[in-house]
Amino acid sequence: MPVLVLAAGAGCAENSMVLKGQLQQLQQQQLATSRQNQELQGRAGTLDRDNQELEALLAQSRQRQQVLEDQLGLVREQLGGITTQLARVRQEKEATEQEAQALTASVRRQHGVSITPNNSLLQTLPAIRLPDVSVRPDGDVIRVELPATQLFQGETAEFRPEAARLITDVAAELLRTYPDQLIGVEGHTDSDPIRGGPWRNNQHLSIARALAVYEFLLAQTRFQAVQLFVVGHGGNHPVVSNATAEGKQRNRRVELVVYPERGR
Repeated sequence: MPVLVLAAGAGCAENSMVLKGQLQQLQQQQLATSRQNQELQGRAGTLDRDNQELEALLAQSRQRQQVLEDQLGLVREQLGGITTQLARVRQEKEATEQEAQALTASVRRQHGVSITPNNSLLQTLPAIRLPDVSVRPDGDVIRVELPATQLFQGETAEFRPEAARLITDVAAELLRTYPDQLIGVEGHTDSDPIRGGPWRNNQHLSIARALAVYEFLLAQTRFQAVQLFVVGHGGNHPVVSNATAEGKQRNRRVELVVYPERGR
């Protein structure tokens, strides 16, 4: 009996040592696995943060792209509007010039087929002498320049207080020298585009100013309607360069143009 007990005790001790070894291995494996899990969780957290940052950057990029697309659409819309406006201005300019040409041709047809030189008319040119008024021959006609700065208030067709005296004095001299001649009332501007106000372009402003002088001549002088006609040239016929402020001021004018044809 004692021998059997010793053998059984030895077997139990050996099994205990084996189990302890297995336990230690399992504990070590568990610790390694836990560390690996922690490392993987750390990597996953880093990837999540990276993904969140990338998603935020992507959202910002998409937002900037949308802003740029909106701005591009707005610029394209504005460009289309400007292109349409320029086309309309060109059409209005061409229409105004055609109307002026047709009006001039109509007046000339009414008073004669062609304008012929009138040397006696030009020979009387020195008789016209008025302060602040330029008088010059131009082919078969005589041009009397009335400066817009002495006629109108700013970029309007409203007379300045001194305009009536100037127009009246010039009209009296023209009636004295050329009482029966055909007179063109021709408006001119400089090359600067119109900014604000009721006028769409320089042609409209030049016509409005010429009409204002025309109506004054009919109402306040002895000129007859059959003697007068109105033309608006805009900035198409400068007398000097528009490169300087003085040149632009000279080009802003209303001309009373004496034609060799008789108006009455």
